[in-house]
Amino acid sequence: MDVVFAPSGGRLILFAVIGVAFLLMLIIKFKLQPLLAILFAAVLIGVGVGMPPQMIVSSINKGIGNTLQSIALLVGLGSMFGAILELSGGAETISTTLVKTFGEQKSVWALGITGLVISIPVFFDAGLIILIPLAFGLAKKTGKSTLLYGIPLLGGLAVGHAFIPPTPGPILVAAMLNADLGLVIALGLVCGTIAMVLGGVLFGAYVGRTYHIPVPEHAQATMDLSKENRTMPSFSTVVAIILTPLVLILLNTASDALIKNGVESLQPVQPFLSFVGTPFIALTIATLLALLLLGLKNHYTLEELEKVMTKSLEPAGIILLVTAGGGVLRYMLEDSGIGRVVGDFVSANNLPVIVVAFIVALAVRISVGSATVAMTMAAGLMAAMPGITALSSIDTACVVMAVAGGATCASHVNDSGFWLVKSLFGIDEKLTFKTWTILETIVGGTGFIIACLVSLIF
Repeated sequence: MDVVFAPSGGRLILFAVIGVAFLLMLIIKFKLQPLLAILFAAVLIGVGVGMPPQMIVSSINKGIGNTLQSIALLVGLGSMFGAILELSGGAETISTTLVKTFGEQKSVWALGITGLVISIPVFFDAGLIILIPLAFGLAKKTGKSTLLYGIPLLGGLAVGHAFIPPTPGPILVAAMLNADLGLVIALGLVCGTIAMVLGGVLFGAYVGRTYHIPVPEHAQATMDLSKENRTMPSFSTVVAIILTPLVLILLNTASDALIKNGVESLQPVQPFLSFVGTPFIALTIATLLALLLLGLKNHYTLEELEKVMTKSLEPAGIILLVTAGGGVLRYMLEDSGIGRVVGDFVSANNLPVIVVAFIVALAVRISVGSATVAMTMAAGLMAAMPGITALSSIDTACVVMAVAGGATCASHVNDSGFWLVKSLFGIDEKLTFKTWTILETIVGGTGFIIACLVSLIF
């Protein structure tokens, strides 16, 4: 580019702060749609630091194109996969089987595991609405607080939503930071499992003893209605289909690592494992398996399946557009030089990148409420820092966990999840703070701490 562009570090930081403040004001005060707010803020930053118009347009195009190229298929396929799982009763099969296996006394563990597994392919809101009748049913049967069963379920759902691809949040962060998705899945499973135990099971036991909340009236009215007569898929089939993309991606990552460490016997199969372990190929295989084994085999017509899959793409479109906006912000920060200035500041002050990632995501989460927006903005800023490219694969995966953890903590009144939990459980705002907000903070904080420990050890 012929135009000379060399703004001072002070000007870059000033307009970065102004741009982010403008973004938060548009979302919080004026309730502007996040995509528009992010685009306005990105352009304001570009103009403010003196970027030539053609350079601003180039950054916007790169942000949209490169970001959607990485995640568009994954989010779309994941949405269709989750829709088939919901329609077929696969989620219900997992939950009821686990509760029977664990028994009534240990049903809280079953609910936590169910939430974790289901939230991998299914959006948090949909997963909660599908599974919450099970928690209410157990509470009605035992006479215990609904929160005793609800908190473990929420903990599992929150963990899958935050840490484990192919959930959109961690996928978009991993894509923006060029992280190895296999390592992100493996680390997400570790962080998520520990977070589910601490936040869902242990904190849930405390909440269940402390606050006795009966089954709400709106649930009582529908719990006794007979279910539609349908053939439920088997537990083993549903679990195998859900684990298929995770296993394929992990096999690709593991085989590649083993070959680099001298295991030459795997070289003949590596091209095949690399192909089927490519994230969108792995998820395509899983979606086709769900279509055949959960859909057609259970007597749903292709027309019915087509309708439910198409409907599932509506929320996916919103997620993709907001994520694309985050990509625009990322490249505006990077091309303007702001990422370099922040990176130099972090290096000069010996601030660990993983800590910076968590703090940025947490600040946006508290201000804006949306975990997806928080992940997008934090990942954009971190991706713009030059030092990110020098990190090892495991450290990059740890940064992904830090962003996800910060974007999960401190859910409050500006988060739609806060109000969904409040209304479904029939509790007031004060108790929602004492239960849901603390749960989310435990989940996010635990993931961050585990990621820090892994980064230090490896």
